[in-house]
Amino acid sequence: MSVTDRTLRLQRRIERDLRKITDRQTRTLVAAWADAWDEVAPDLTATLLDMLTAGDKITRAQLLRSERLRKALTVIADRLDTLAADAGVLIIGDLRTVIDQAGGAQASVIDSQLPPRSGLLDGLDTWSRVDERQIAAIVARSTKRITARTRPLSRTAYTAVRRELLRGVAAGSSPRVTARRIVARVDAAGERFNGGLNRALTIARTETLDAHREGARIARTQHADVLTGWRWVTHLDTNTCPACVGMAGTIHPVEEPGPLGHPNCRCTAVPVPKPWRDLGFTDITEPAGIYPDPQLWFDRLTVEEQRGILGPARLEAYQMGDFPMSAWAVRRSNPGWRDSYQPAPAPHSGGRVSRTAA
Repeated sequence: MSVTDRTLRLQRRIERDLRKITDRQTRTLVAAWADAWDEVAPDLTATLLDMLTAGDKITRAQLLRSERLRKALTVIADRLDTLAADAGVLIIGDLRTVIDQAGGAQASVIDSQLPPRSGLLDGLDTWSRVDERQIAAIVARSTKRITARTRPLSRTAYTAVRRELLRGVAAGSSPRVTARRIVARVDAAGERFNGGLNRALTIARTETLDAHREGARIARTQHADVLTGWRWVTHLDTNTCPACVGMAGTIHPVEEPGPLGHPNCRCTAVPVPKPWRDLGFTDITEPAGIYPDPQLWFDRLTVEEQRGILGPARLEAYQMGDFPMSAWAVRRSNPGWRDSYQPAPAPHSGGRVSRTAA
């Protein structure tokens, strides 16, 4: 039995509740980074402008010797340290909520795929009886991982800020324009000041989703007697990466963690009950599920949309029969984090793969 209309409604509600938390995290982090930049940018601009008024440009040696610039950079470093620490605290503070939300909803999702009034589940409130030590273990593991990933944020961003200042000294325009341009580049996305924000947002979303997935996994194990596993459910739209499309619909063991998506992955795990006949309901016809076929969905896209998902090389290989959807994802190890499924590269010419390969 695949997912039903009720299953999809429940899943959408779960995702909506989770999105409220991640959206709040985003708003809080963005506001904190913006306030911090508003605090440090004027002094940095003034420092550079003062140095530039003596000529059309600043040398690297002048920057490195400037006591006032060192003080400005010290303030930036302190603010980045605070931002990184606060980001970790914010994410960790949401762990218990997302774990409870995920675990509490699993019985209802499973029940939505069973025969009406089957009575197979031992109530729909079993999450309240989960061993507290299991939840504490999830929180502890997630906290350790979040702390390890947020700690380098300030150091990395500070190094990038300093490097960008040194890169920007050679311009020959007016002092005020040069100062504004250098500061604007320091504030830009990527690896500079706001690069810390971008990484913090990725950590917040990814680790929050992972805690949610682990809570769901523990809840699934409570009902392993009626389950055959869980289904990798992907948001199928033109922004979906090849790895997530390739994993869509795959079935995994009940105990297996997941989905092991890439950072910011939107995929979810939906429990899959055993066939009704295997559960003893031999006199009821089990209806067909309504889970969308990812292959049919992709083949109905325009060529431009397909290219936007796969890229030119992968799409050409797919069209030639060398790159079936089942080969679009590859599992990679990530030291210090966890394994994740990433988009596979296009196969080398001559390495044909059967369209029906597993």
